[in-house]
Amino acid sequence: MPDIKLRPVRREDLPLLHVDHTEDPVDSFGWTATNALERAYAADGLLAYDQGTLIIQDADGAAAGRVSWRPVPHGPNLPSRALSIGTRLRPAFRGRGLGTVGKRLVAAYLFETTTFERLQAETDVENVPAQRSLEKAGFTREGIARHAQFRGGAYHDLVVYSRLRGDS
Repeated sequence: MPDIKLRPVRREDLPLLHVDHTEDPVDSFGWTATNALERAYAADGLLAYDQGTLIIQDADGAAAGRVSWRPVPHGPNLPSRALSIGTRLRPAFRGRGLGTVGKRLVAAYLFETTTFERLQAETDVENVPAQRSLEKAGFTREGIARHAQFRGGAYHDLVVYSRLRGDS
């Protein structure tokens, strides 16, 4: 298992969090204010109770990528919310197991610091490496959400995974 840790975002990390849509157009979700990330960082350091971002740092101290989470509703009351997690590694750090460890670490962190019962993650049906990573990180495949995500100018089917507080 790679020797990595999660750490809070630092101001100098902000350029790494911007997605270059010319490099990876499939991740394009449309227009975002150019200063949105900087404003969010100034407000809370990108660490709120139900939404946040942490840096995945490799054994050499390099910022390999990020893991983030946001709330998703499954009913009208607060206990019916889950946290959806996502990871993004810089290209030079992919394929080394860092994303899997990052997912495990953020699951442990969120279960320790919040009262959420359910974590979930979604990935494109064609993203087999991400699916394997989620399974290795202890997430259970639940099914397909058809045309659940619009990005890169088209609708995409997503595979939905979950991990519950009591899962080992």
